Amino acid sequence: MPQLRALAANIIFYATTLVWMLVCLPLFLAPKRWVTAAMKGWARTCMVLLKWLVGIRWEVRGLENLPSGLDGQPGFLVASKHQSAWETFGLLPYLDGPVYILKKELLAIPFYGWFAAKAGMIPVERSRNAQALRAMTKRARAAMADGQQIIIFPEGTRRPVDAPPAYKSGIAHLYKQLEVPVVPVALNSGLFWPRRRFARYPGTLVMSILPPIEAGGDARSVAGELERAIEAETDRLVAESRARGEGLPAPR
Repeated sequence: MPQLRALAANIIFYATTLVWMLVCLPLFLAPKRWVTAAMKGWARTCMVLLKWLVGIRWEVRGLENLPSGLDGQPGFLVASKHQSAWETFGLLPYLDGPVYILKKELLAIPFYGWFAAKAGMIPVERSRNAQALRAMTKRARAAMADGQQIIIFPEGTRRPVDAPPAYKSGIAHLYKQLEVPVVPVALNSGLFWPRRRFARYPGTLVMSILPPIEAGGDARSVAGELERAIEAETDRLVAESRARGEGLPAPR
């Protein structure tokens, strides 16, 4: 039965995503904010489907920690732990103007890449050379000027639960260049939607939004503070779920 439910969840998730994209094709002629609104609707639909199909409930803690704005502008950075595919859409409903930084190859995916580009998502070359960083920063600065919030996964890719952290330099670079607050986000999503696994596990997926780190700090010190905050809270969330016997079992 768990395998059948996981199979159903996978099929329905991707089928629902395709249907949303087909229905929303006319939005390519509409303003960008309409596409963002549609993506939020798709995200909420997927979250509800996962709850119904495989019992993955979700809880968001710390919404009050999202900045209300900097000098009247709502732009800020969101630095999120990345354990599963869930956070690639799960953050969308909780931000006014969310923009993900994503690998450039994703824009080549039919439909998905088209919508990501229309919504203003920021592609980055995985080589992370100086030219790629400059291009990313330029687009990020334009998004901030438009009052949007930029979501970045500081480790660059999904990391399994219990894997040692592997943070990259991109978040420190953006923090220094954009001069805006950065909000750490911790998750236990890998317990319920594990990286590169077919299985889905029931339980309460928690996204914890931590107090923002204000602009103007030393970028290197802030990067270390950010990593410590995210990792400590992630470890706590994972331990909390395992104490309830939820999700992917701990390695022996």
